[in-house]
Amino acid sequence: MSGILIGHAYYLRQDPKSWEARQPYPPLGTLYAAAVLRQAGHDVALFDAILADSVDGWAEALDRERPRIAVIFEDNFNYLSKMCLLRMRQAAFAMFALARERGCIVIAAGSDATDHADEFLAAGADYVIIGEGERTLEELVGWLGDRGADTEPGQIAGLAFAAGGGTTRTTARPAMRDLDALPPPARDLLDVQQYRAVWERHHGRFSINLVTTRGCPYHCNWCAKPIWGQRYNVRSPDDVAAELAAVVTAYAPDHVWFADDIFGLKPGWLARFAELVEARGRPVPFKCLSRADLLLRDGDIDALRRAGCDIVWIGAESGSQAILDAMEKGTRVEQIEEAAARLHEAGIRVGFFLQFGYPGETREDIARTFGLVRSCRPDDIGMSVSYPLPGTKFYRTVEAELGDKRNWEDAADLAMMYAGPFSTAFYRRLHAMLHSEFRMRTGWRRIGRALREPSTLSAADLRTGLRTLYHTAALPLDRLRLEWLARARHEPTPVALHTLAAADAARPSSQDAA
Repeated sequence: MSGILIGHAYYLRQDPKSWEARQPYPPLGTLYAAAVLRQAGHDVALFDAILADSVDGWAEALDRERPRIAVIFEDNFNYLSKMCLLRMRQAAFAMFALARERGCIVIAAGSDATDHADEFLAAGADYVIIGEGERTLEELVGWLGDRGADTEPGQIAGLAFAAGGGTTRTTARPAMRDLDALPPPARDLLDVQQYRAVWERHHGRFSINLVTTRGCPYHCNWCAKPIWGQRYNVRSPDDVAAELAAVVTAYAPDHVWFADDIFGLKPGWLARFAELVEARGRPVPFKCLSRADLLLRDGDIDALRRAGCDIVWIGAESGSQAILDAMEKGTRVEQIEEAAARLHEAGIRVGFFLQFGYPGETREDIARTFGLVRSCRPDDIGMSVSYPLPGTKFYRTVEAELGDKRNWEDAADLAMMYAGPFSTAFYRRLHAMLHSEFRMRTGWRRIGRALREPSTLSAADLRTGLRTLYHTAALPLDRLRLEWLARARHEPTPVALHTLAAADAARPSSQDAA
């Protein structure tokens, strides 16, 4: 028995794209909340949905633990949780019902709950935590354990609950600034060996995640920030290095993912972190996310190399400066190109996040993004389409044109939720073509290297060769299908047409369309 059962609603099996990738990472946000509750003296059990088969596992955990309080605390460090996928919301609501059937007090926290508190309360949550959740959860659980105290729930900052036939929202809670004061995530509650088994079976190595920061201070107008807003707070490099050393000792990962929105933004942070990692011995390879402009600061790429960085994912978004400016990204195409070149020179691989479907996008803009990928030769790419999330300038711009569908079902949905420059079918085909061309070009480069050194040829090279031939043969048909979809009847919304007209004058001369 436990007084509190804490879990989350991201079931990897319900997201086919992520399930196929088989790269499960523990829910750090949930684990931080569990650690804070334990530090406050509460008895806490964990239900981890990542590798669970279904919500039946939650029901089993409820019956096993018989908690008084059930908490569904989403992992706000997982970008898919921040996208508020519909299947995750449906799973959360089902978990509410199962907990209420057993007489539990139900608490919900996360990006989707913050944005849609009324819906979460109507679905069965007794309390919804608004924004950053650990301290609000700690206070609320304390109040629930002592109803005779003078404190009323309305005096707990960062909370929403039903009252008087409506919803009461308390004052906003400021984000924590001293992140070093937080206890480390309660990884001991996890079945880490289950994660290790999946990673090793499918990838031959084990990767685990850490976070060093909370929030992002930049103003990309499509990026939702319901938890931390524009605030950015960072742990000290000493604290992060100590946690990394403890994780390596306890779990012996072969690889680490720093799941921050931006890794090493604070000037001097990376240099100090690299110094601490080097002092502890051989670094563990890691991946992280950054911005092109930040990577051009003196010494930062070298510090990443010394700390063990294997790959940096850059939010490149587009090869069109007109689109980057419309997004208020604050970066230039030239910076993306230079950052990718410098990373490659340092022996660090490069990943590009790319976004299509922003209002006003043309075939020329798409062609420029394809050209960026061809010239920079990133080692990996990820593609999405513009996704209107509440609280963003982009959402406010297209809100009047949104239909009933306002969330993707899963990560592979790629639906255009407003009538953007082209149709959903066009962007889904564009996704297939982009990846097909990327794999073809990457494959031919690998084949070329292998042919130059025949003694190194392996079975993996032969498999790469077969896949490369397939993508080479499939690409012309993909191009024809894309062209047909581009010409199919589709009427962009007034927003897309207005943005297109406004941006035309800013565009340089055209290139061949993708």
